[in-house]
Amino acid sequence: MRKQNNNPLPEHYQLLEYTILKVLSTGGFSIVYLAKDKRGSLVVIKEYVPANFSYRQDDGSQIMMIGGKERSFKYGMSCFFQEGQALSKLSHPNIVRILNFFRANGTVYLVLRYEEGQTLHGYVKSKGSRDYNNFSEKVLLKIFIHVLSGLRKIHSCRFLHLDVKPANIYLRKDFVPVLIDFGSARQVFSAMPPNPNAGIPMYTHGYSAPEQYKKSGFLGPWSDFYALGASLYACMARKAPQSAYERLKVDRLVPAKMLFKGLYSSDLLELVDLCLSLDVSKRPGSGYEIQSALISIFNSCGKILYCEKRVNSGVLLVD
Repeated sequence: MRKQNNNPLPEHYQLLEYTILKVLSTGGFSIVYLAKDKRGSLVVIKEYVPANFSYRQDDGSQIMMIGGKERSFKYGMSCFFQEGQALSKLSHPNIVRILNFFRANGTVYLVLRYEEGQTLHGYVKSKGSRDYNNFSEKVLLKIFIHVLSGLRKIHSCRFLHLDVKPANIYLRKDFVPVLIDFGSARQVFSAMPPNPNAGIPMYTHGYSAPEQYKKSGFLGPWSDFYALGASLYACMARKAPQSAYERLKVDRLVPAKMLFKGLYSSDLLELVDLCLSLDVSKRPGSGYEIQSALISIFNSCGKILYCEKRVNSGVLLVD
């Protein structure tokens, strides 16, 4: 097999109307760049470069498929392109805004609005394991009430995110969250299992619902609710909970109401545990139900500043 070369595009590389400035992050399936458009405005560009299925030609641009990995590469590229199509149909303050998506260099690129801030994962990591005072219940509630607004919008458009986690919740400088990375998104609301021939995992250990590990697993909004509960749990514990895959074998996950008793309200901890139910029927029935519960908990603390009813989403947001 040819030695892989997945080096990023060089600085100042001209990609259609965009100029690459620097690499922001790299992962197993993509490279994310900071770039500027022809007007000089900053944008974020996400390039599909699966490390196990492709390599970059020696000229530094073209992406080539590894022999025998064509099906996996093409399926992943289809999902990546689907991310662009999904985001182009979603306009909401708590969902990342896509500006463009296109094919070039044998792969796919997404152009996203640039936002100053950091991921929720980065924020939690920066606070350390004992800094509960700086990561209070109030902060958690405010973040996840807004996350629920974005998630409800996704579900109302008959999409599933399927990869909700702190690393995919981006906090703007004003701390208003934005859901990012729709690479696993599906425009399905019925019981449709993952593609058994895809060869690409459709889960993230610690956050994905148990049904995402099964070929016959029925996916729906309830799958995103599990991930939402896991994300809340991870913010409290400073690490991801035991994966659903392992829990199905031996469930060693300590319930939030036991592990964080006295640190967070009992109502919030009970909601987290319900979302993390392995049994789909025990999870909350809708995003509205979860968001209403979070707002109620926030209001009961007497810390509400004001509520605003958004006409487009028809939900109460706390700011």
